[in-house]
This record gives sequence, structure tokens and C-alpha cells, in this order.
Amino acid sequence: MRVTNGSKIDTLINQLDLSDHISLFKQFFSRESALYIEGDQELHYRYIKALDAIEFKAPPKVADFTNIKLHLQKHGVLQFEQIFEIVKVVRYFRYFKNMELKGIIGEWMDKFVIEPKFFEVEKYFTHDGKFEENLDEILSALGSRIKEQKSNINSSLKRLTTSQKLSSYLIDTQVHLINDEECLLVRGGFNHVLRGAIVGRSSSGGFYVSPDSILKAKEQIRYIVQEREAIFYNYAKEFSSKLAELLPFISFCDKEFTKFDNYQARVLFAKNKNLQLVKSKKDSKIILEEFIHPALHHAKPIRVDFSKNILMITGVNAGGKTMLLKSILSAAFMAKYIIPMKLNEHKSHIGSFKNILAIIDDPQNVKNDISTFAGRMQEFSKIFEHRDALVGVDEIELGTDSDEAAALFKVILDELILRGQKIVVTTHHKRLAALMADRDDVELMAAIYDEQNRVPTYEFMQGIIGKSYAFETASRYGISNKIVNEAKAVYGDNSEKLNLLIERGSQLERELKQKHQKIDKKLEELRAKERDLKEEKQKVYEELEKEKNTLRESYESAINEAKQAARAGDMKAIHRAMNEANKKLPVEKKEQVKIDVAFKVGDNVKYHSKKGVIVAMKDKSEAIVEVEGMRVRAKTSHLKHTQLIQQKPRTDVNLNVDKRAGLKCDLHGMRADEATEVLDKFISDALINGWDEVIVYHGIGTGKLSYAVKNFLSSHPKVKKFEDAPQHMGGFGAKLVTL
Repeated sequence: MRVTNGSKIDTLINQLDLSDHISLFKQFFSRESALYIEGDQELHYRYIKALDAIEFKAPPKVADFTNIKLHLQKHGVLQFEQIFEIVKVVRYFRYFKNMELKGIIGEWMDKFVIEPKFFEVEKYFTHDGKFEENLDEILSALGSRIKEQKSNINSSLKRLTTSQKLSSYLIDTQVHLINDEECLLVRGGFNHVLRGAIVGRSSSGGFYVSPDSILKAKEQIRYIVQEREAIFYNYAKEFSSKLAELLPFISFCDKEFTKFDNYQARVLFAKNKNLQLVKSKKDSKIILEEFIHPALHHAKPIRVDFSKNILMITGVNAGGKTMLLKSILSAAFMAKYIIPMKLNEHKSHIGSFKNILAIIDDPQNVKNDISTFAGRMQEFSKIFEHRDALVGVDEIELGTDSDEAAALFKVILDELILRGQKIVVTTHHKRLAALMADRDDVELMAAIYDEQNRVPTYEFMQGIIGKSYAFETASRYGISNKIVNEAKAVYGDNSEKLNLLIERGSQLERELKQKHQKIDKKLEELRAKERDLKEEKQKVYEELEKEKNTLRESYESAINEAKQAARAGDMKAIHRAMNEANKKLPVEKKEQVKIDVAFKVGDNVKYHSKKGVIVAMKDKSEAIVEVEGMRVRAKTSHLKHTQLIQQKPRTDVNLNVDKRAGLKCDLHGMRADEATEVLDKFISDALINGWDEVIVYHGIGTGKLSYAVKNFLSSHPKVKKFEDAPQHMGGFGAKLVTL
């Protein structure tokens, strides 16, 4: 079944039980669209993921523009409903433009430049598509006249309902609307007291009568409506003419909205149903992690590694083999069309296939006189027409002898592999699986059976051939034990190779489960340790930040005190404040380095207060020492060398910085050039010594020296700002300079 053909796509969707999922997905489209997005799939996926990262409202439901554009091309007149379809699309794109997004979505929205002429049309439509009659005085006046006439009609009908003459004929006092005509419901014989036209009969035999007394008002309304319709037509004609000139812009919006609709439907469907967006990769490998088929509720997530050419699924009846096959094909189909699904997107990998083919249903058909096996052969013959396809076959040996089928299908599978096909099959029989089990390009998978409780688990184990548990299944579904036991006797022992494979598979299953349990336990321990380390690291970091902030605050407080003292010009207060600041700086602790001293025979050592010589060594920790003619066994930790240990030559470099800069610079009595030279040296020294604020005295005098100081400070690159000093510090005769 080619997925490029519409009817065959529908067939495949039904075969894979995806109909409900796809129908639900299509509800998120603003207008009907194909599942496949034409063009570069990688680029489409980038836009989808970028859109997935932002919050936005869904677009409105929009009609197809094919007929609209055709009318404009032929200079026809559009109806207001058709015009509003265009307005809805443009308004939605403007909403997105106003979000001022970055990245590829923002760049995309920048391409929409709305023509000013379009606003001349758009302004006449409300948010729900009604015509803004208030923008036209004539329409507004006509609308008021219609309301007036309707009010007259209601008043006339109310008078009739309260009339004494008519009261005995009235079935109820309500005003009914029948075929757009206001009517009263009356009994037979009403014509003696009421003149009017019968417009209908009630189920109880009453008459719906439109009184003649409101005919004049109705005629007025019809006349006014005709006038309004003529005005509306002129507007529609004018709007259509303007839109015809904007046809390239409308076509662009139509094309881009179709693309955007495909993107937003996938994003909002995934968000609404908590699904993942996955695109097929450029290979044929399939790895599913925590995948759940959309048709299943409360299902166990499956894990499949289908990296090889063939996957053979065996095992218990009703154990989920067919649904596993459908899950693999469904995942490939949904990844091909970027349809959201339930799985672990970070650990899953789904390849790309030109065709996805499914042989699942029983092809037997009485009408065309074809058997199950013959129908299967017809379906297999069609598979040979394709290349690079993913093929799923349920019950591959259905309809014929299993031994003959095993040989036939082994050769068929070999030929399909040569044609680049990737095949997943299910089977109850082990013959084919046994024939292909030792191949490197074949992956085995078995449905697991709970032998203790005698029920399938709907879980799967890779690398083994599973038993079908036909006898157990028969017992579970009501076949008597006597019949089952007789069948077991008739069946006898199977082939040695098959028994060996099954036994090996069971052993592998147990070993793998044990390993998984150990790995899971170890992994949980590591995760717990990781959490503890992270918590400890965060705690230490917080304590460190707290201590740093405390030190920073205390030091800044002391520095501010020093600055205040500097502004006051009190040198003693300056030094006192700086000393206080330095005291608050953290003191660097020097760690003592413990040096391991090695001892050897012949070393002169001191043992307690006695001197001696090492005459023997037991090991590194114990020595025999001869002290004043006696030999003593002593720990080396109690010994000290008595000879001088040569130290390595050391070079000491001392850097003396002459702190010449003060906080004041007095330029009184100097010439301008001499003053700038002294001031330049003073500022350099102040920068070296770390001062960020100094004061320069130049006096008032003739103003030449003050002018020279201002020019110099203005051009100096390290001077942030300067200003006249406060009155108590010199006023206009001094400058307070910030470095």
C-alpha cells in the first residue's frame, strides 16, 4: 500500500488502528489539508519545533481560497462571507507579527507586508464578520428605520393579544415567527374578529395568522431591506475590485497559511494530548522507547530495537504480537508525516521509508473465490514491486503447512532483503524462526508468558524464540483438561534444535531480568548519591555566597568611612579608617606542609635526647639505633636527623612601591604649564595607589590657572568627572576629581 496514494493511506491507517488518532488530529486544522507537507521535511520540522517553543492562540476556521481566487481572477463580485475569509487570515498573521518573535518564526512573519489598500476593506468588518454599518450614514439610517418598523409591528401585535374581541380565539398570547412572518396562534372562526393571512397550521389544529394591520410595516421593511442590499452589493463590488488588485498578496497569504496550518495543528495537538513531535531520520533503523499505540488505553509502554533487517515476533497467543507489529509500523508512519505520538523522543530513533506496507488481514474472500494462502501470495507478489519499504506481515505462515511455509518464506524474506526491504513478521510457528535464528541480520523477539499465573504479560524480550503456549491458552479459555492432556500426548517432543533455542531463550530471559534488577538498583544508588552531592554543593555555595556578601558589606562600609574622612581632609581619620578596612579583609591562612623524611643505615639521628647511628632497618617505620654502646629498636617517627639538610637555593624578589600620592594637590602660585605637569604626575600617583577621589587646589586669582586645570582634567582619559569643591573644602578655588 503506497502511502503517497490517498485511498491507500486510508487503508493503511485502518489496518494500523490509527483512524481515531488521525481523525482527532485533523480536528486541529483550520481547514482541510493533506497529512503530508510538501517540500523540505527538515525545514518543516525546524519551523514546527520553533513554533512548539512559544505560546499562541489557535487560528480561526478558514475556508479554502480556490473559488475566491478564481472569482477575483475573473473580476467577479465576492460575497461578504468570502471577503471575511481573507480578512481572518490576514488578521491572524498580523496577530503573529505583533508578537515580535525572534528566530525563524520572526523572520517568516516579517515577510508579511500588509498593503494599505487592504485596510480600506478590512475596517468594514467586525471581529465576528459583521458589516460595520456605522461607517455608512445611509446604512445606519436605514437600520434605524427597520428597527422603528419592527417596533411598530410588535406594538400592533401586543395590542391584538390584549384585545377583548380576539381573546376568545387566541390559543396563546405569544408572537410566533413562521417562515419569517410574525404571527398569532388562533382557533377556527377567528375571521369574524381578525383579518389576516394564514401562514401555517399547528399540530393541535390552530392557525398561524399574520394580521393585515402589520402589512404596511412589513412592506416598509422589505423596501428598506432592498435599499440596504443594493448598498451592500456596491460595497461588495468595490471591495472585490480592490482585492483583485491585491491578488498576489492574497495568494501569498493563502499559500503561507496552508503551511502554517500544518505546523500549528501538529503543535497544538501535541500540547493538548501531551504527545511528542518526532521526525523520521535518514536511515532505516527503528528504536522505540516507551512507545504507546494511540488505540490502546492504559497500555504498557513498549521498547523495541529494530536495527537489523528482519524482526521476528513469536510467543504466546493473545500476547500482543500483532499490536507490537502495528506499533512499529504506526511509529514509522507517524514519524514520516510528523504526526504527534506517545514515546520517549530522546531515546527513540525512527528511520525513513519510501513505502510502508502492511499484510495483516485475512485476504480470503468468497466473492472472488480466493483462499487465505492464495490471497497472501498475491499480496507478497505486490511487495516485490517496491524498494526501500518497511513491510509488516502478521501470521506469515497463515493458511498453509508450517513446514512448507517456513522454507518458502525463508527464501522470500531473503529476496526482499536484497531489494532493500525492512521486514517485521509475527508467527505462532517456530520452524521459520529456527531456520533464521542464527543470522546476523535477524532480530528475535518473544511475547512473555506468566507461567505461574498462566496469563500473558503483554511484555516482550529480545533475542529469544517464545513458546506459543497453545495448550495453556486453550485451558484458560475453557477447553477441558482431559482434551488438553490428550493433545499434549499427541504433540510429543519437538525438534532438539527448537527445544534448545527455547531453553536458551528462557535462561537468557532470567539472566537479563536479574541483570536489569541489579543495574536498576545500582543506578538508583548512584542517582541518590548524585542528589546528595548536588544538595551539599548547593549548601556550600549558599554559605560561601552569604560569607562573601557579609565581607563585601563590611569592607564597603569601611571604605565609605575612609572616603568621607578624605573629603573632610582629616589624614588621621583616613589612616584609621583604612586600617579598620584592612582588618576586615580575610586573612590568608598558610598551610603547613608535612615533609616525609626517609632514613637509611648509617644516618646520624637523635632519639629523644640521645644521639646515635642507625645500624639496621626493619622497614620504613622501624629502625635499630646504636646509642652510647647500646642498640635500641625505635619507630622512625621518633627519630630526627642530626646532620644539616641542604636547602635548595631560593631567590627572594621584593618590590617596593613608593606610595607618594596623597589626596591633595596644591597648585597655588604655579604657572599654567608647571601646574599641568605637577597635576599629571599627581593623578598618575593617585591611580597607582588606588585612590578614586582626590582634591586639587588652584585658587581663584586671575582665572588662568583655573582654566588650565579644567582643560587638563577634561582631556585626561582616567578622569571620570570633576566639580567645584564644597565651600568648607575650598569652593571655587578647588576641584573635587573622581578617577
